Amino acid sequence: MPGIVGRSREPRVYACAYCHLPNGAGRPENASLAGLSASYIKAQIAAFREDRRLGSEPGRAPQTNMIALAKQLTEIEIEESANYFAALSPVSFVKVIESPTAPRTVVAGWMLRKAPGTSTEPIGNRIVELAEETERFENRDSRTPYVAYVPTGSLARGADLVATGSSGLTLPCASCHGADLNGLADVPRIAGRSPSYLFRQLYDLRGGTRTGAASESMKPVVASLTDADMVAIAAYLASRTH
Repeated sequence: MPGIVGRSREPRVYACAYCHLPNGAGRPENASLAGLSASYIKAQIAAFREDRRLGSEPGRAPQTNMIALAKQLTEIEIEESANYFAALSPVSFVKVIESPTAPRTVVAGWMLRKAPGTSTEPIGNRIVELAEETERFENRDSRTPYVAYVPTGSLARGADLVATGSSGLTLPCASCHGADLNGLADVPRIAGRSPSYLFRQLYDLRGGTRTGAASESMKPVVASLTDADMVAIAAYLASRTH
């Protein structure tokens, strides 16, 4: 493990594995990096550094921390960390459940957790992604299991959007991300990733707060998608575990 992956550096450079975990699995508030190409990872660090991945919520801590960190990384640190995560095998620990309701939640730092008790509430048009064991999540266990509650019918709707583009509403994902949706060269893997993360990226791309060369090709893909469409796509892709 390269030094910058395992150890923080003063004054503001966190260890990569603190957020993205030693196995590269990441967490719902950030990204899974395992198995992405080294050049893709380096391109995203450059995008953060150049303020091309600002995110739709300017005060969101994981985003602002990554922007600040990217501006402090050395070229050697970027190279070493990208090569490290690219060499890892992708893993997924999220289980997707369709349901008309979800556990009632409270905000816990950068995530949601179940509110005390067993009460539920209508899910509406939401993805409610929770760590099954909050203590493991808080201790940054690399194999923390998650459950993502999604609206009933999301998986079938998402499968249609992903596979066919739903009669021209969007483009089939496999045309760029590969038949198995595990990525092609510098096009990233989208199967088995956190649905919270996937929705955030689609939302940012549609809103124009994620920009840059590779993002331009996604603009026509997301332009006509509704929030419900993006929830369905994210839910389906997250269910496609390895």
